[in-house]
Amino acid sequence: QVQLVESGGGLVQPGGSLRLSCAASGSSISGYHMYWYRQAPGKQRELVSTITTDGSTDYADPLKGRVTISRDNAKNTVYLQMNSLKPEDTAVYYCKARRIGALYNYWGQGTQVTVSS
Repeated sequence: QVQLVESGGGLVQPGGSLRLSCAASGSSISGYHMYWYRQAPGKQRELVSTITTDGSTDYADPLKGRVTISRDNAKNTVYLQMNSLKPEDTAVYYCKARRIGALYNYWGQGTQVTVSS
């Protein structure tokens, strides 16, 4: 079992940057695929980015070229670097972990990102 805690959100102006962190405890993330999702007010939660156990990455089309996901297994932490932020990026950002071959997902509590002038 793994516990996830996101941090790094906040208020940023359009065009600004943020780096979100997802710190895991209870288990090493080396055996987990890791994900970032986001949920804007009144909208469904959507996948932002994926990083597999071997470091392969994928990004949702609206964010390609603006975000980078990375993982540091030694620190048991996953990051999401977000650049050129837009008001439509405003959402609660969630971290998710899924062990290799498993169906159960572990979620963090989320961190709010607000992009506004």
